[in-house]
Amino acid sequence: MSSNISSTTLESWRERPPSSYSIKVENLSQFDSSTLHSDGKYQSRHFSSGDYKWRMIIYPKGNDKDNGSGFISMYVEIESTSLISTTPSEVYANLQFFVFNKKENKYFTIQDVESKPFNTLRTMWGLSQVLALDTFNDRNNGYLFDGDHCEFGVDIIVVPPPTKWEILSFDEKLSFPKFSWTVKKFSEIKENPYISDSFSKGGKKWVLKLYPKGCSSPDSKWLSIFLFLADGEILKEDEKIYVQADVKVEDPFGSNHLT
Repeated sequence: MSSNISSTTLESWRERPPSSYSIKVENLSQFDSSTLHSDGKYQSRHFSSGDYKWRMIIYPKGNDKDNGSGFISMYVEIESTSLISTTPSEVYANLQFFVFNKKENKYFTIQDVESKPFNTLRTMWGLSQVLALDTFNDRNNGYLFDGDHCEFGVDIIVVPPPTKWEILSFDEKLSFPKFSWTVKKFSEIKENPYISDSFSKGGKKWVLKLYPKGCSSPDSKWLSIFLFLADGEILKEDEKIYVQADVKVEDPFGSNHLT
C-alpha cells in the first residue's frame, strides 16, 4: 500500500481552509455506506494542483491494509496520464491533510515532513493514521457538527525540480599544465599588450597578455605578463575561478630562468 504512519509527521491547527481541495460531507453515515463496495475508500473527483491532476482518497473507517485500523486514512493519487505527458516523469510533492473542527473553528492538520515522489510505479501517497476514530466520532470534540456534517481537505505543494546549484571543485594540479609561448622579434612589437593565441586548461580557454613597455605607466621600466580568460569565456553571475600559476621567462642560452 502507499504509506504507513511515519514518526516524522507534524500536527498543528490552522484557520485557513485547504487550498488544493476540500470534501464537505453532509451525512457521515451515508458517506460511510458509500464505501462499502469500494474497498472501504471514497475517491474524489479529479482536481488540479501544480499543473497536475490529482484525486483525494479517504478511508473513513481506516485502511486496514496500511495499518490504519481505528483511524481515518487519507491519501492523494496523481493521475498517471499527467505524469506521462509532462517532464519530468517523477514529481515530488509536500502533502498536508486537514480535518475541520467546528468547536475550535480551525482545521486539524497533519503532514509528513518529507516530500513524496510520485511516478508511474507509485502514484499514491498519504497517511494511514490521520485522526483516531474515537476522537473523531466523539461529538464533544467538534469534528462532527450540524447533525452529521464533517469536512476533509488536502494541500498539495509540488516541489519544482532543482534548477540552481553551485559546483565547488579543486584541481590540485593539471595533467598537462604547461603552455609555452615563443615571442619573435620582441624589439619590434608595437602592441601593448601583445596577446598570445588561446590555450585550454582546466576546462577554460586562456591567453597570456604581454606588456613589453609595462602596464602601470607609459614610462614603466618593468615587463608585465598576465594570465587572462580568453574572449568568449563568460563567467556566470557570481561564478569564481581561483588559479595559482607560475609565469616563467626562460633564458634561451642557459638556465637563468625567471619565475
